[in-house]
Amino acid sequence: MLILGIDPGLAIVGYSLVEKKGNRFSVCDYGVIRTTAEDTTCQRLMTIFKELGALIDRYQPDEMAVEELFFNKNVKTAIEVGQARGVILLAGARAGIEVAEYTPLQVKQAVVGYGRATKEQVQLMVKALLNLSSLPRPDDAADALAVAICHGNSRTIISKAK
Repeated sequence: MLILGIDPGLAIVGYSLVEKKGNRFSVCDYGVIRTTAEDTTCQRLMTIFKELGALIDRYQPDEMAVEELFFNKNVKTAIEVGQARGVILLAGARAGIEVAEYTPLQVKQAVVGYGRATKEQVQLMVKALLNLSSLPRPDDAADALAVAICHGNSRTIISKAK
């Protein structure tokens, strides 16, 4: 199963493509989609939609996992990230991909085994689980890798429960 993991944002969207075979994970690709503050919000959302669509067309993932919005005190940022998430969810739905959503707590629990794990602990586990030679960078891409692993682990649990 090829999983597209997404860490949403307006300025930076982290993405990962992780293959799960049995209980093993391997990385196909990961990185970020960047938008510039000089562009309008609509232009930035279109960039995210087009670039994500190109990744979906290129890799043909089986499923997509997106991190849910963590609401902080900055309402403007939360709204912008919410708009980006909407475009991301639309790209998955348009491609006919099953889309799952996970809270940051669920991602940490699935990857580290502790829902209050630090960012560093999550990155170390991602590195170990994917057999990477160094910590994945930038942070947004590392988060997208964690989201994909979370989905892979959660799908196993869901499948066993059926």
